[in-house]
Amino acid sequence: MNPYMKAKNIYFLALLFAVVMVTTAGTTMPLSKHALKVEAPPSGHYLYVAVPGIRNYLGYGGHGILVFDIDNNHKFVKRIKTQGLNKNGTPSNVKGVAVSVPLNSIYVSTIESLQRIDLTTEKVVWERTYEGGCDRMSISPDGRTMYLPSFEKDFWNVVDCEKGDIIAKIQVVRRAHNTVYAPSGEHVYMADIASPYLHVADTKTHTIVKKIGPFGEGIRPFTINGKETLVFVNVDGLLGFEVGDLNTGKVLNRIVVEGWEKGDVRRHGNPSHGIGLTPDEKELWVSDGHNMRMHVFSAVAPYQQLTTIPLQDMPGWVTFSMDGKYAYPSSGEVIDVKTRKILLTLQDEFYNNVSSEKMVEVHIDGNKVVKAGDQFGLGRVMK
Repeated sequence: MNPYMKAKNIYFLALLFAVVMVTTAGTTMPLSKHALKVEAPPSGHYLYVAVPGIRNYLGYGGHGILVFDIDNNHKFVKRIKTQGLNKNGTPSNVKGVAVSVPLNSIYVSTIESLQRIDLTTEKVVWERTYEGGCDRMSISPDGRTMYLPSFEKDFWNVVDCEKGDIIAKIQVVRRAHNTVYAPSGEHVYMADIASPYLHVADTKTHTIVKKIGPFGEGIRPFTINGKETLVFVNVDGLLGFEVGDLNTGKVLNRIVVEGWEKGDVRRHGNPSHGIGLTPDEKELWVSDGHNMRMHVFSAVAPYQQLTTIPLQDMPGWVTFSMDGKYAYPSSGEVIDVKTRKILLTLQDEFYNNVSSEKMVEVHIDGNKVVKAGDQFGLGRVMK
């Protein structure tokens, strides 16, 4: 036998011996229990990105929840396995993501179902389907109650976050869609695409008590300020946004993006689909699908148009880190809010670019969630 083959055989015998020692139930080289245990990432600040978060396109990050380390240049940490498969066994469109701090859980809605995933074990606690499907939900500040819209049907379900049971059902017009649970916990704001009115529910009675509008057309994405006095909405057909008074119910302003023309968009069928307030409520960021831009406005009347930021793909959503340092358009960029510079593009474990309209910031301490953001770019000035 030549020296090369002799060395090769010795290598494979050594490798076989190592495998046997690890896999057998002996005491010489037992597997560490920590190697088998799935745990939340170390204490820190993380961005949890649910995919497929742009329709059911697996080319934007695959399937699951991707975790990125905000404190470490948004480095990819891990992929959490999820369910959310349709009847054909393929991943369904993710429609929303939200977190309950007291229940230590992250929730992912798809067209058909809602999943609850424990943030320590990263296992699915339950997955439930609901008549009429699911859309973009929102959870109460105390983490116990969820307002879950049907998939563009004429109602919202009020759901118990612990078990997934339906508490109440709220009728709207025809196309339930986006949901914001107010920071005060007293109201939920509900956008029905088929209606020019923003519906407001009382969380004690789970009934509609007010309507804001009428706005110019049906309401798409929207956001509110922390004091719950103003709402900023995208509406059908408008490259820009409208402003409503949450106290009087009146529409105050209609702002059109200047210097850019409307054109065809690949998704959502709307010039502007995605709007967010910076947490300090000084700026309003507005999506422009056709021109692949994010337009930045002053968040104070007369809403001066400040600048525009080019993106790599069509944006359909935008949210911000809780400290206001970073903007996260759904096209996958991480943008420095102060300088407007694109710092990087989110990438998965295979170095593929990641894009999603469903992402949320989560703060972990001792394997438990202690604080969480919101998938909407909400204002956070409460006083």
